[in-house]
Amino acid sequence: MSARVALFLICCRAVPAVDPATLDGKVLIGYQGWFTCPDDGSGRWTHWSRGVPAAATLTVELFPDLRELDADERCAVPGMTIDGKPAYLFSSRNAKTVARHFAWMKQYGLDGVLVQRFVGEIPRKRAGGDVVLKNIMAAARESGRTFAIEYDISGGNPETFAQTLKDDWTYLVDELKVTSHPDYQRHNGKPLVSVWGMGLSDGNAHPPADPQAAANLIAWFQSRATYMGGTPAHWGTLTDDARSDPAWAGVYAAMDVVQPWNVGRYGTLEAVDRWKTDVLMPDVKLAAKNRQLYMPVIFPGFSWSNLKASARKNQIPRLGGEFFWRQAYNAKMAGAKVLKIAMFDEVDEGTAIFKVASHRQDAPDQGFWLTLDADGADLPTDWYLKLAGDVTKMFHGEIQPDPKVPHVH
Repeated sequence: MSARVALFLICCRAVPAVDPATLDGKVLIGYQGWFTCPDDGSGRWTHWSRGVPAAATLTVELFPDLRELDADERCAVPGMTIDGKPAYLFSSRNAKTVARHFAWMKQYGLDGVLVQRFVGEIPRKRAGGDVVLKNIMAAARESGRTFAIEYDISGGNPETFAQTLKDDWTYLVDELKVTSHPDYQRHNGKPLVSVWGMGLSDGNAHPPADPQAAANLIAWFQSRATYMGGTPAHWGTLTDDARSDPAWAGVYAAMDVVQPWNVGRYGTLEAVDRWKTDVLMPDVKLAAKNRQLYMPVIFPGFSWSNLKASARKNQIPRLGGEFFWRQAYNAKMAGAKVLKIAMFDEVDEGTAIFKVASHRQDAPDQGFWLTLDADGADLPTDWYLKLAGDVTKMFHGEIQPDPKVPHVH
């Protein structure tokens, strides 16, 4: 353990552990944990780039601030420099780095994470010993943060995805003992599990097409856990991004917790305010009618021009945090009791809230990087961790809702 990490742990011991027994008042953050580099045992670069990171191969938009990471946490990037000096990235397979991320969560008063588990990646994760998940379990215990599994069914085989989820959940519970972990998130006396993507109206990208198949899967999980459904944004009206078959209304009503996917559904402050009136407030009423917990999703901004060559840079500007804060404030004022933030470490789509480069000179000289000064604001690298901490305080009832962005820097 480095002196810096030791000092951090000493200074933050007074921060209380998060109560894992209930979702009430919680703000949870999506955690991808999908980054690898060749020297971490995986033998490859994953999610940073197509092959070796270079200006032409990057698939990420934000550059993580690595200044606090020790030498044994850094992956050298051949041919990339920052102000002429070697550039580095990190691996989620490094237990020390995952522990550091959770230590940041503790430092900034964040509750915990929804661990993203893609259905198509399950065989590889299990064959590799589920290293990242084990890192998360250890880090949650050390930091006193909660965690829960969130399956993502994107690209799943319509014929097999449901059985894959059932088999994997059984494995996680019986062999990895995730739900026996003292910090595993629970609600209504059961462990929480989330399944993201059912009901989206994009063909076969998010199975199943048959609402009865979805209902059957929900019922299977509910015999074992509290079920959270990551739904289309327009689950309440069965329009736009939601399948239109009326039977899906019953599928959504059966869920214990509804978590509509709002990322990219609006892109300006005016649109955020319209969303509150047109979507959030009716959603809150519908969820209350169904006796469900309603968990809207907020995000700091969006950009994926390195991942999608046709996309424009800085597609949904962060506006110095105002875009992020307005969503949180509106969700609270609309009556939401809990919240999800997308995401902690999603640098691929530019939604990460962890520490990232503030200025262009802080990122590699090669390639395009979206930095926190893109909209003219001079912000510290931890600005969004601080804002997320204030969002959490607002949902905990520790500070009063205020439409103005807190001046925490």
